[in-house]
Amino acid sequence: MKTIIKGTEFYYIESGDPAKTSVIFIHGFPFSHAIWQEQLAALGNEFHSIAYDFRGMGNSGVGDGQYTLEGHVDDLITLLDFLQIDQAVIVGLSMGGYIALRALERNPERFLAVVLCDTRSEADDNAGKIKRANAAQAVKKDGSAVFAEAFIPAVFTEHAIQQALPAVKMITKIICANDPVAIAGNLIAMAARTDTTASLKKITVPTLILVGAEDKLTTPEDARNLQSQITGSVLHIVPDAAHLSNLENPQFFNERLLEFLDSLG
Repeated sequence: MKTIIKGTEFYYIESGDPAKTSVIFIHGFPFSHAIWQEQLAALGNEFHSIAYDFRGMGNSGVGDGQYTLEGHVDDLITLLDFLQIDQAVIVGLSMGGYIALRALERNPERFLAVVLCDTRSEADDNAGKIKRANAAQAVKKDGSAVFAEAFIPAVFTEHAIQQALPAVKMITKIICANDPVAIAGNLIAMAARTDTTASLKKITVPTLILVGAEDKLTTPEDARNLQSQITGSVLHIVPDAAHLSNLENPQFFNERLLEFLDSLG
């Protein structure tokens, strides 16, 4: 399904029972809603599930390619308004987690609970900002396929790549299909994002934290830092998984997710 937000077409999918608790899934960079297929299937009709492509990614429009995290949060809140959802559980992976944390900081009244997957609260340091700026220039010059080739080893375990697991092929296909302008725009948005660490102690909703045991981008130590600062939060380390823990070990991921959602009543 599609809607228009600020002149740009947004793609989203809905499943489950609209009368049940709404759970909105935000994918990471530079992916699409498709990464959540197994999670939506696991939730079935017990929840009202929504997964969307944030600005520039997947089937959503690229627009002008000039993105910010603030704009991504604006888009999220506008989508919730369009779907007439007053409150939802928010699930964010990687960049989706950056969006989720900023949304919680800005609009805490819109969320019943949060699931933070393979993410962190800190903003990029100077080295990180420069790395993203260089990557933005490179993807516009060399294209999405070259970017994907270099990106895949950073987000999957060596085993997953060697075995050519279907998830690796799916993610490669998604990245290659994304517009280089949109990939570059989202790199710059991440480089310019605010640090949400100071707001962690203000989070009062139930919080689940999941991270791949072999995540090299947002490490288990990053996840422990989140857990130590969010009162009452629960942390699970996902075995046999790297940055895309929901894809490499969906059984463990889904079991912990469902346990958490069921605990909300």
